[in-house]
Amino acid sequence: MKVLASDKIAEVGLKMLRDAGFEADMKTGLSEDELIKIIPDYDALVVRSETKVTPKIIEAGKNLKIIGRAGVGVDNVDLPTASKNGVIVVNSPEGNTVAAAEHTWAMLLSMARMIPQAHSKLKSGAWEKKSFKGVEVLNKTLGVIGLGKIGRRVASYAIGMGMNVLGSDPFVTEDYAKSLGVKLSSIEDIFKNADFITFHVPKTKETMNLVNADSIAKMKKGVRLVNVARGGIVDEKALYDALKSGQVAGAALDVFEKEPCESSPLFELDNIVVTPHLGASTIEAQVNVAIDVVEQIIEVLKGGAARSAVNIPSMKPELIAPVRPYMSIAEKLGKLAAQIVKGAVSKVTVEYSGEVAEFNVSPLTTVVLKGLLEPIMDVKVNFVNAPLIAKERGIDITEAKNQERKDFASLISVKIGTEKGEREVGGTIFEKLGDRLVSIDGYRIDANPQGYMLIINNLDKPGMIGKVGTFLGQNNINIASMDVGRMKAGDAAVMVLNVDADVPDRSLKELTKIEGISGATVVKL
Repeated sequence: MKVLASDKIAEVGLKMLRDAGFEADMKTGLSEDELIKIIPDYDALVVRSETKVTPKIIEAGKNLKIIGRAGVGVDNVDLPTASKNGVIVVNSPEGNTVAAAEHTWAMLLSMARMIPQAHSKLKSGAWEKKSFKGVEVLNKTLGVIGLGKIGRRVASYAIGMGMNVLGSDPFVTEDYAKSLGVKLSSIEDIFKNADFITFHVPKTKETMNLVNADSIAKMKKGVRLVNVARGGIVDEKALYDALKSGQVAGAALDVFEKEPCESSPLFELDNIVVTPHLGASTIEAQVNVAIDVVEQIIEVLKGGAARSAVNIPSMKPELIAPVRPYMSIAEKLGKLAAQIVKGAVSKVTVEYSGEVAEFNVSPLTTVVLKGLLEPIMDVKVNFVNAPLIAKERGIDITEAKNQERKDFASLISVKIGTEKGEREVGGTIFEKLGDRLVSIDGYRIDANPQGYMLIINNLDKPGMIGKVGTFLGQNNINIASMDVGRMKAGDAAVMVLNVDADVPDRSLKELTKIEGISGATVVKL
C-alpha cells in the first residue's frame, strides 16, 4: 500500500510508514489538478494546513481509505465528501497541547516583564531600565476561560507559580474544578477579579468578540490579557483603545482576526507582545502530530480502528448500519440540548424507546455526546473522543432502553442535568418528513430541527402567536414554520419557530419584555 504526504511532515513519520511495510512519498506544493492526477495510486493521504483536500481530490482517490491531518483543525478537508466516500479522516487533537500551553506562559511572562521590548531596546544600543518595570505573578489572580486540555495545563502552571486560579467552562463541575485547584467562576466574575486573563476556547457565535469594549470596561483596571487560542475572540479595535487608555495594562496575542496579519494598529503600541501564530510551533509538537496521525494510518491500513477519527466512518460498520437512520436526529438532540441548558452539565440520560431500542444504541449515545460537547469545547470533538471527554469532565452518562412504543415507532429522549435543573428534548424520524423534534421539557411539539430555531417560553393565552409574529416582522426576521406545545390550556406553553436568520441578542431581550413571555433562546443546528 502507498501513502502520500502532500505537505511537509517530520521525517520520523515517513520512516514509521516504511518500517511498517508501506511505500511513503512526500510531494509538496502540488496544485489541485496535480494531486487529482496522482491520488488514485495512494491508499492514504497525510496533510498539514497547506493542502486543501477538495471533493474532487477525494473522489479521484479511488483507493483512498484514510486522510491524516497532522494537527488539530480539519477545515482544509471536505468531511462530507470523505464520509460519503467512506474515507476516514483523522487528526492529532493532543499533539500540540504542551506547545500551546507553554507558549501561553511564555507570552504571559514576556508581557508581564516586558522582555521583548527590553530586548529590542538593548539591541538598539540603549541600556535602559526605568522604562521596563514589570509585575510579578506570585499571588496574582489568573482567569482561565476554557478548561480543556490546554486550559487545564495552563492552570496547573499558574498554581505552580503561586497564583490564584479562577476558571470558567460550561462543562466543568465545581467538584472537578476543585480537583484541579481551580475555583469555578463565571466569565463575569473573572472579568471583575482577575489580574491576568487567558483564553482557551473555540471561536463560536458565543465567543466571537468575547473581549469587547463592554467586557473590557467590566475588567479590573490594569488587567493583562493573553490569547493563544483563536483570532476573533478579542475585538482588536477595542483592545487597541483599552491599551492606549491604560484600562488594559498589557496584552499578548498569538492569533488575529485575519491571518496572516502583517500590519495592525496594535503593532504600534509598546504594551503588547505579538507572535505569528506560533502556538504549535515546536520541534516536539511537529514530531508528535506526525507520529500521531501516522500511527493511526498504519492501524487503519492494517484493518484496525482510528482513535482520533473526526467523521462517521471511524465507527465500526457493523454497529452503525442498523442505527444509521437515527444518527442525524441523535446529534441534533445533543446540539439542541447544549444550547438550551444553563450551568455545568453533570448528568446525561439518553433513553431509547420503540424499534430503535432493539439495536445496539451505543453509537447513537456517542453521537448525542458529540453533539452536546462540540459547541463549547476548545478541541475538536469526534465520535471517538466524545465519551472520553465526557468522562474526563465528570459527566455521568446513563443509557436506557425501552422497547415499548411511546406514541412513536421510535423515540430518542435526551435529558441533561446541571446544578440549575434539568432540560429534556425528544426526537424521532418519519419516513417522509425525516428528523423531527417532538418534545421539549415535556411539551409535545412537531418541529423541523434544522437551521435557526427560536424557542420561546410563554403563557398560553390569546394573542401570543400574533405578538411574536408581529415582533419578528418588525425586526425583519422571517418565520419559516411555527409549532406550539402546551400541557394545559391557559398555563405555561412553548413555541418553536424555524426562522430564516439569526435573532440578535438585543432582539431576544426585547422579545422577553413582551407580556406573557418568560424566556427566548436561539438554537443553531
